[in-house]
Amino acid sequence: MNDWDDLRYFLAVARNSSVSGAAVELGVNHSTVSRRINAYEKKHDVRLFERLPQGYAMTQAAENIYRYALEIEERTQIVERELFGRDTRLQGRLCITSYHSTFNELVIPALHSFSAAYPEIDLELSVTADVRDLSAREADIAIRGTPQPPDHLIGKKVADFGSAIYTAESYQARQPRRPEVILWRDEMQLPEWAVAHFPDARVVLRVDDVTAMRTAVQAGLGMARLPSWVADVCPDLFRLKLDIPSMGWGLWVLIHADLRSTARVRVCRDFLIETLEKKRDLIEGRCSNYL
Repeated sequence: MNDWDDLRYFLAVARNSSVSGAAVELGVNHSTVSRRINAYEKKHDVRLFERLPQGYAMTQAAENIYRYALEIEERTQIVERELFGRDTRLQGRLCITSYHSTFNELVIPALHSFSAAYPEIDLELSVTADVRDLSAREADIAIRGTPQPPDHLIGKKVADFGSAIYTAESYQARQPRRPEVILWRDEMQLPEWAVAHFPDARVVLRVDDVTAMRTAVQAGLGMARLPSWVADVCPDLFRLKLDIPSMGWGLWVLIHADLRSTARVRVCRDFLIETLEKKRDLIEGRCSNYL
């Protein structure tokens, strides 16, 4: 058992304040984390965490080493990126991270051609709305919506985000007494577009997933602001001719600067850019059915 491996477990518990959270971060089971922390404490004859009902709290001993452990983690990640960045092989593991909708509507339908061209590249998709840390190699390539990517990442904006207010014929046929809207889960107040066009709207549903929002609109529950590439692929959804402010975001293909020379990262990045640029009209909202 090497010291860096021990520190990985220590940092995961410290960051998550729980064994279960650390297990998810590390991709191991709960008992493995508990056993490793107990062994590390026994090895150094020191108590690092207080086991409290609400979770694990760092002791003073843990607080004293936490900053140094973070520095070791950062240096280890630099070494890993440096080695990976010099890999000239068109083979091995490669992880792409993006949203559920981006993969399903824009990327996966084209992946067969990449796999045929590079059969020894072992592709993984990390499908999540969470931001994966490319510095820590949680993923190698990210397709992200952002106004501006962070400085340590390099890439290309393939399109501006298009979005609009969408509805279904079944909702229009119901002719509700008050406009009915579907919002994001964290939108506690009517957003700007609703205030401008439907100030007396009733919120019928809040969701935290864009596919669920689209399905709710298709079911006739109400109107919602949806990304164009999510809604315009559905012939039963219609775009309302309403002026709404731009999101000011773009869709970017991003990698860590240290990986720009890694062969399999480079060919996959170029493939993704080419694939998404072919669908720029869809992403930017020029393929809509209007109602």
